[in-house]
Amino acid sequence: MPLRLLIGAALVLGLILPVARAAQPSHGIAHSRWNAPQKPFRIYGNTWYVGPYGLSSILVDTGQGLALFDGDLPESAVQIEAHIRELGFRVRDVKWILNSHAHSDHAGGIVALQAASGAQIFASVAGAHELELGGADPGDPQYGSAPRYVPLKNVRVVRDGETLQLGHVAVTAHYTPGHTPGSTSWTWQSCSGQRCLHVAYADSLSAIAAPAYRFIDHPAYVASFRKAIATVAALPCDILLTPHPDASGFWEKVAQRKSPTDVAPLVDPRSCRDYAADAAKNLDARLAKEPATKE
Repeated sequence: MPLRLLIGAALVLGLILPVARAAQPSHGIAHSRWNAPQKPFRIYGNTWYVGPYGLSSILVDTGQGLALFDGDLPESAVQIEAHIRELGFRVRDVKWILNSHAHSDHAGGIVALQAASGAQIFASVAGAHELELGGADPGDPQYGSAPRYVPLKNVRVVRDGETLQLGHVAVTAHYTPGHTPGSTSWTWQSCSGQRCLHVAYADSLSAIAAPAYRFIDHPAYVASFRKAIATVAALPCDILLTPHPDASGFWEKVAQRKSPTDVAPLVDPRSCRDYAADAAKNLDARLAKEPATKE
């Protein structure tokens, strides 16, 4: 194993996991697993998984540079860079970094990855605002409880429904606010031979908040959240990817592959609809638990 990978593994096991446990979120996912080592692999066509085990970072070879979706935790950057190299790519060929939402577990590593590659960062209007605040947006339901990170600069804003032509790949931004005000889902086509599939990187739809925040006190935000859920349900979606892989049963699907090129277990045109339906139920359950009046 190359020295850089050994150092990265040591950092993951010795330094990252204690930090991760200290920042464990309220929804109970074992944060110690988020940055656990995971070998990179091809998902389909020009789309690759380069993140750690519990946090997606998706690499797309556009033919004229690499596009990277999410940078995960600050401590994840060394692992993501190593994975890019392990696949035979060069970090300096990452030209674009696109963010799902501006929490530290998906955006914290972007500053290091941008410094290593010189990539342009893309986000929604509200997403760019929170990235430039280092995750400290008062409008975020998790404001005050979500860890902060090094603020980003010169984030390019992408409009809702805008399609970016990145090399030979057209990537479309879909505003899906709720988990954060700037949450964004991304879609593109990935091809192998003559077969092209729609890939949806659908952002988190979980209704998680700081202890003092109640969604029921923000009806306009809840309405936007419901619209976002409907947007995800309608995405072009043969393969569903999510910022937390386990939120969409990704690893269970990967385990069913008969070979590294077997895409069949990953293909489910209903997956975005099912993901959205679960999110709607969870949002309703959250609202039902919040009392109509403050104590």
